[in-house]
Amino acid sequence: MTIIDSQVHAYEANTPKRPWRTVPNWPASATGDETVAAMDKLGIDGAIFISAFSLYGYDASYAVEVQRAHPGRFAIVKPVDPDDPAVDEIVAEWKKTPGAVGVRIFLREEEKRAADDPGHARILRAAVRHDLPVNILCWGNLDAGTALIDRHPDTRFILDHLGILQPRVPPAPPQPWADLPKVLALAKRPNVVIKVSGACTLAREPYPFPDIWDPLARVFDAWGFERCLWGTDWTRAFAVVNYEQAVRPFVETKRLSDSERAMLMGGACAKAYGWSPKKG
Repeated sequence: MTIIDSQVHAYEANTPKRPWRTVPNWPASATGDETVAAMDKLGIDGAIFISAFSLYGYDASYAVEVQRAHPGRFAIVKPVDPDDPAVDEIVAEWKKTPGAVGVRIFLREEEKRAADDPGHARILRAAVRHDLPVNILCWGNLDAGTALIDRHPDTRFILDHLGILQPRVPPAPPQPWADLPKVLALAKRPNVVIKVSGACTLAREPYPFPDIWDPLARVFDAWGFERCLWGTDWTRAFAVVNYEQAVRPFVETKRLSDSERAMLMGGACAKAYGWSPKKG
């Protein structure tokens, strides 16, 4: 079984050489080398490296460096600025970048953008033109995300983090799965796949988080395993769940057959991004 983590952020420590935009409650560093070492320890073959917007904004230069150093282990995704009029040129250039497999947009409430935002429309048209899927983070604002997806049926979307707002510190909220009905309804859109990333942060029971499996079973039933991409987002989730704790419940659960596990933990991700890792 090939295991691909659909969401990691590698980054350097916060120094004047490469300063962070904000200082979240993440580990002090998770460089490319450190991330590969952590993946090796847990048997993870490759990862989709999402350039960390909260640290580096729209600058994906570190992701490019890391991918160049570890080309068989990482594919890379870049956030794109909806206010940049040169979006098409940026996406075209990104498409030519070794290892580049997608772009990312944000439609959280704090972005204060509507589903018909012209900047997002520019990005989505460019992504279709250059054949790249669009990762969308719209947790806490799923109605707007759904409306955007419905406006762009030709765009391939990858819904970040189950579409469900996840805590940065424990405990999980009293009703962590409150948006699940909206997530299940979104499965009817054929141009979307879903990242089952950060799921363990929604547990209210301790490791190995047995209470995540009933809601996840509803996700798997609605979306199908071939559209569900397991991932950890472990640096963002670190105050709640460490990397090993985000991996082992999925490797060890009896709730998945071998074929379901293989699709969830790698096969669906390889299909969605058109990329597979090569170790060595």
